[in-house]
Amino acid sequence: MQSKSRIHSDPPICQDHFDRIPDTLVLLIFNKLAEVRSLGRCSAVSRRFNALVPLVNDVYVKIDRVITSDGDPDDALNLSSPKPRNIIAHFLKLMFTIFKPFNNLQISSGANKPLLPQLSHHSPAQVLKNFTDIRNLRIELPAGDVGMEDGVLLKWRAEFGSTLQNCVILGGTRVDRKPASSDHDPTLDDNGSIPESFYTNGGLKLRVVWTISSLIAASTRHYLLRQIIKEHPTLKSLVLTDVDGQGTLSMGVEQLKEFAEKPFAVSASSNRTQVPASNMKLRYAPYLDLPEGMGLQGATLVVIKPASEGSSGSNCSKKEVDAFVTRAFDGPYRAAVKALVKRRTYLLEMNGF
Repeated sequence: MQSKSRIHSDPPICQDHFDRIPDTLVLLIFNKLAEVRSLGRCSAVSRRFNALVPLVNDVYVKIDRVITSDGDPDDALNLSSPKPRNIIAHFLKLMFTIFKPFNNLQISSGANKPLLPQLSHHSPAQVLKNFTDIRNLRIELPAGDVGMEDGVLLKWRAEFGSTLQNCVILGGTRVDRKPASSDHDPTLDDNGSIPESFYTNGGLKLRVVWTISSLIAASTRHYLLRQIIKEHPTLKSLVLTDVDGQGTLSMGVEQLKEFAEKPFAVSASSNRTQVPASNMKLRYAPYLDLPEGMGLQGATLVVIKPASEGSSGSNCSKKEVDAFVTRAFDGPYRAAVKALVKRRTYLLEMNGF
């Protein structure tokens, strides 16, 4: 009898203690998880999870492949393939897809209603369609947009509202490890001015190409976000970056609000936002010593602001712009920016395109 009593006093073996966790705590866990594939798998676990996943505030979408809109999945560009050198030329003909992240995932409890579309390929907009309360969204592309030769540095960061607000570009003709026995500092060979050879050996032309290519990449990314922003008015922060860390487009609360309220100009030549006429500040150093034993040759910093006083973001103070520039990049590249902003400034103007 005692044995029988003990058996009856034990809790049922089939009891699911996870059901005792409140929804608010489950959502906190899902927000920490963030990655959209993992959230898709969670949504297939139970009716409860399927109802909670769409309420997640923080979402991270990683794009695995870029395929042509009329192409075959087998022709997709993947991370194991060499990066195309002319990706800018192809960029306007491509669509972003997430390759088979949720195949055959559905609720096993009888609802038979998947959180996400049952497609072999999904665009970010399709994947995010059933999320109803996204606040912070991060999207990562499979590669940088501008093909560069090995050893060449090109990094950019841009802020957009309805159009370009700020852009900073950091470039270098060669970034590598400094020789351990090197005692010579090439920065001592210049007086802070751009050498005459910079204009005659193609140095300036190369920087113009870097600038135009980066702006095309940024404005194309901005254009492709329009559907996502329209369908998710709860957004407070949006970042579109790439796995190479080459370029980052960001939009905050005020910028997203402006995007929703103001019409944005589309470039007449392609599916991207028009880049407004802008003022550029260029700074150059033949060589920079960087932290972590690195050196940067042909170091160049370009800061871009719309020229028109009526342009989006024109009310930003100099202090705000300077803060944006100095915080644009991390690690040794932040040190490169801090060194370059102390160099002599050269002003250039650029027409809209």
